[in-house]
Amino acid sequence: MENLYIIIPAYNEEANIAKVAIEWHEIVERIGNGSKLVIINDGSKDSTLQILEKLKEELTHLVVLDKENGGHRDTILYGYKYAIDNQAVYIFQTDSDGQTLPEEFWKFWEERKDYHAIIGYRKNREDGFSRIVVTKVLKFVLFMIFHLNITDANTPFRLIDRDTLKKYYDMIPEHFNLSNVMLTVLLLHNKEKVEFKEITFRPRQGGKNSINLKKITKIGIQAIKDFKTINKKLKNGVKINETNFEH
Repeated sequence: MENLYIIIPAYNEEANIAKVAIEWHEIVERIGNGSKLVIINDGSKDSTLQILEKLKEELTHLVVLDKENGGHRDTILYGYKYAIDNQAVYIFQTDSDGQTLPEEFWKFWEERKDYHAIIGYRKNREDGFSRIVVTKVLKFVLFMIFHLNITDANTPFRLIDRDTLKKYYDMIPEHFNLSNVMLTVLLLHNKEKVEFKEITFRPRQGGKNSINLKKITKIGIQAIKDFKTINKKLKNGVKINETNFEH
């Protein structure tokens, strides 16, 4: 039976989390077969966790995981591992800020058997000029280092089958800042069947973004150094998961 685990990391999203959970829950409810909406609370300091715990009373396919704050990267990987360990057939990841549209999921689901992974790309980002610049710079950096022309490597709107995710999950270095970027790079480097589909990407629907431009710049500078290290290991056939990036 084909089921789906939707993985959503959440940190201080009390303004958005109820609406996001209800909308995405409708998808797993419709697919059935033991499908789950898995929302991971990453040590929120607001009422995100309390809202989620209350929602479990009405959303029967909602799983709420609570962990110490480790950042977006660790929370995504935490969710991926949960889905793999619980025998999810397909895993979909998005974010909890309401920027993506649940109704656009179905065009991904319809083609799930044709690709190992389907990743959204944000042709028209509506979340500010600085974020558009970051996306373009990341694309350029990945091309220069890995020689891969990646449409949008970090989109939080991606569907992947369990076997493929399991294969590359263990290859992502511990504490690497951009886990979804690294996953995309590994998929394309190893010539997996990957499709990029255009999605809508709205402004944040409420609350404040916990990552500002200064923090993005710092992450970006460190990422370039890390990418160079990883690329050298890939070229030499060295296991990159043995590299521990403590940032």
